[in-house]
Amino acid sequence: MQHRIFKMKFSGVYPHYVAKAEKKGRTKAEVDRVITWLTGYTQKQLEKQLEVGADLETFFAEAPAFHPNAALIKGVVCGVRVEEVEDPLMRKIRYLDKLVDELAKGKALDKVLRT
Repeated sequence: MQHRIFKMKFSGVYPHYVAKAEKKGRTKAEVDRVITWLTGYTQKQLEKQLEVGADLETFFAEAPAFHPNAALIKGVVCGVRVEEVEDPLMRKIRYLDKLVDELAKGKALDKVLRT
């Protein structure tokens, strides 16, 4: 059984990421930086994904280079421990949720990006 979230449009979720970060004094540019770091998309490719209305499944499937350090992303988001999520696509979605969460909580960008 597929999760409903897989078919949600990334362009529908993205504004929520930006709003969450901006509400805590972070910027859209920082959210974009987190997304491009995780997925390997360039800024232009990210904008294209938003424009074409790719769903989350397609967005992550077409990611040019999912970051090798993504496995270092640990912790709880939405009551779920990200490193224990079984489904690979759901884990990628939770990784992104966790990164945006950390950004919104004021963590330094280089720490969020595991550098």
